[in-house]
Amino acid sequence: MDLVIILSVLAAFLVLIALSEPLALRLRVPQTVALAGIGIAIGAGAAFVWTTDYTDLFNPLALAILNLPIRSNVFLYVFLPTLIFQVTLSLDLRRMLDDWVPILTLAVLAVGVATVVVGFSLYPLGTLPLTACLLIGAIVSTTDPSAVVSIFRATPAPQRLARIVEGESLLNDAAAIALFGLFLGLASIGVENPSTAEALWSFPGLLIGGGIIGWLAGLVTLWLVKRLVTFPLGQISVTVALPYAAYILSEQVFAVSGVVAVVSAGLTVNLLAAGFVSPPAMAKLRDTWDLLAYWAGGLIFVLAAILIPRLMADVTVQDLGLILVTVLAAFVARAIILFGLMPLLSAVRASPRVEPRYRVAILWGGLRGAVTLALALAVTESFRIPPEIKREVGIIATGFTLFTLIVQGTTLRWVIAKLGLDRLSALDVALSRQVVAVALQTVREQVAETARDFGLSREIVRDEAKRFAARLDDAVDKADLENEIPDRDRITLGLMALAGRERDLILETFRDQVIPPRLADRMLTNADRLLEATRAGGRSGYRTSTRRALSGGQTLRSAEWLHNRLRLSRMLTRITADRFELIVTTGLILPQLHEFINHRILRIHGRRVADLLHELVNRRQEETQKELDGLRLQYPGYAEDMERRLIRRTALQLEEREYDQLTEDGLIGPELRSALAGQIGIRRERLSERPRLDLRLQKAALVRLFPLFADMEERPQRDLARRLRTVYAAPGDVLMRRDDRARRVWFIASGAVEVVTATNKQRLGRGEMFGQLAMLARTRRRAQVTAITHCTLLALEEARFLDLMQRNAAVHEAVLESAARRGVKLDLPGMLQATQRLANPAAPAATATASEPASDPASDTDAADNSGVPAEPKADPEAEPVTPGEPRKEGSPGSPPASAA
Repeated sequence: MDLVIILSVLAAFLVLIALSEPLALRLRVPQTVALAGIGIAIGAGAAFVWTTDYTDLFNPLALAILNLPIRSNVFLYVFLPTLIFQVTLSLDLRRMLDDWVPILTLAVLAVGVATVVVGFSLYPLGTLPLTACLLIGAIVSTTDPSAVVSIFRATPAPQRLARIVEGESLLNDAAAIALFGLFLGLASIGVENPSTAEALWSFPGLLIGGGIIGWLAGLVTLWLVKRLVTFPLGQISVTVALPYAAYILSEQVFAVSGVVAVVSAGLTVNLLAAGFVSPPAMAKLRDTWDLLAYWAGGLIFVLAAILIPRLMADVTVQDLGLILVTVLAAFVARAIILFGLMPLLSAVRASPRVEPRYRVAILWGGLRGAVTLALALAVTESFRIPPEIKREVGIIATGFTLFTLIVQGTTLRWVIAKLGLDRLSALDVALSRQVVAVALQTVREQVAETARDFGLSREIVRDEAKRFAARLDDAVDKADLENEIPDRDRITLGLMALAGRERDLILETFRDQVIPPRLADRMLTNADRLLEATRAGGRSGYRTSTRRALSGGQTLRSAEWLHNRLRLSRMLTRITADRFELIVTTGLILPQLHEFINHRILRIHGRRVADLLHELVNRRQEETQKELDGLRLQYPGYAEDMERRLIRRTALQLEEREYDQLTEDGLIGPELRSALAGQIGIRRERLSERPRLDLRLQKAALVRLFPLFADMEERPQRDLARRLRTVYAAPGDVLMRRDDRARRVWFIASGAVEVVTATNKQRLGRGEMFGQLAMLARTRRRAQVTAITHCTLLALEEARFLDLMQRNAAVHEAVLESAARRGVKLDLPGMLQATQRLANPAAPAATATASEPASDPASDTDAADNSGVPAEPKADPEAEPVTPGEPRKEGSPGSPPASAA
């Protein structure tokens, strides 16, 4: 075909795609329905023009349309990777990971159930083999993600529910196309086909293999992107090549699922790109992919719809019956998932509760489209598929698609209206009134200032001010109706506004390049979670979400376990550095919320609500500062480095603003401004890498700060630091259990622990040690020690502690004094012999004796032993230990920190 004709037809299609948006809006149908209608009209019109003698003038154009190179490979290798990759880039992946269980379950099981139900419904009614019926089931189980997600984006549905539906629709296509390839191979002739059991057994390998290839391709792409940091257009070009390369490698080289590979590659880039791509380049990248997906989505629908008249040319009454059975079976399969599986997931708290009306909307909104037609076209083009299967697959898939587009697509908005999904909830109505009232107050102040600057007549200004004031008073009255907004909802509205303001401040800080992209992405995710938790749970949801954001969660506990048990510290280093950045930046943003409360929320909700919000923000500031203080104790010096970095990044931004202002004022020229911008860019690039957190250096710093080791010389300190083992504990972690063998001594570098014996309970804090007396006395432990805060402990094995006690007078004296206060007599010569015996197993056995007061055999427990001098348990069971030679006072190293109380 002439290239000029092809380009002309393509240009015409792009214009039609652009016009489909206003057409769909006018007809109140999804854009995909409008595109399908345009495509069907073009295909039917071209066929009519070609077959009639009255329109010979347009025969070249009709022939060009009918002979367009519309092949299944064009859809599967060109358009489909583009659409899927763009969707994965637009997902809020970090939020979606919170709901991966329902998303994955719905995606995989929905496809499997639909394939089986449709396949076994068709099998008894026709002459097709079971594999062909299951092939049809896999083809029609692919929902159109854009149509499904548009239901929730156009309605006030909960955002978490919209994410689940969006993720399910995306992965649904990947699983369905993988199943399609499986059954297509079984239905083919002239090739060696595996058995059905063997094919099903290989299905997980198709998914896993595609996921691995996509992940690796995404990592390679990000590696190239990082090296093109000064070439943003080159970065975008590399990402454009990624989905096609991943699809081709998977399908043609490794024979695994190409769609899954594209999904995996897109998710990899989505998750990690923030650390490789600058904010301006990331915005350009997303804009580029949005445009590519807009073109691809429009073209795939128009081109696929052109084929519909051709595929439905010889339909019979029996075919219409099979189409009807397919429609009913597909509805039954989707209903099984929506009304059977989803409530079950909600009951076990693996998924949010989905109201019945939302499930009905999802059921009716399961539109099929271009992907279904493309898969059917692939079957009709295959020379290995028997002709009777080709015909039935083409007709049934096309008829089913037409039903979903014509019947479901045109009535979707009506169904949504009947279900009441197009109306805001009472809380959202109240929130809208609050927004209007606050906005009008701000506008009144700005209009008054602007009118004065314009120099307008006083009468006009006064008259318009009265008119606007009346509108403002009406808006404030509506927002302040006590009967419509209960006190609990009023507090919830204020907290939601506060969470929204926090998100805006994070974005402003990110745009000013004060915080890096990866941190901004995480903080925005936390802000979105905070908004949703507040909407669902009010004040308690707000408090729970803020506490969860500060804590490291299960990920931190896993990293600490890997460090403590397996000596694998890389994960702990990364997570700790992330927490430092998060906590320091949160401390920067929280004080700005007080101004927002005073200037915005106070005007609408009154003093009582404003005071309550001030109290909540103050509490968050205290908790944030407490976490930061704890990290400072655990990692001396690192928090200061992070704070210095934040200040320097802020100073660079303020300096850049000043240069911009001087340029606007004409005091400096563009050449000088460009040179100054280059210098700022160099300094900002140096600050892009955060300070390195070295746990080994941190351990050495903890040893230097520990009171017992403060007088040691530098070399012995270094030797001791190498022998000590750093252990990180979370609140509730049991450090010592009763009746355990005494094998090591513990030094508390930060945090606090609780010691529980048969007769008393004590708390030990920073600068203290425990576990030494039971070890020296060769007895089993008689206490349980549990961390009550996040703790950093230094553990020293028995032989090395005995050696330390022999070499260090301060440790020696602390142990003796502690033993004396406990009534325990230690044989020092025996301990020295024990040291030699542990160092040399051939040495004579050492003796170590210990005597205890007969009246209190439990008092010898090492649980109350510490580097300070404990109070006598009989005299004061709750007394806290102090450091030797110092009076007991609050804040001393021998007393627990305030957080332990």
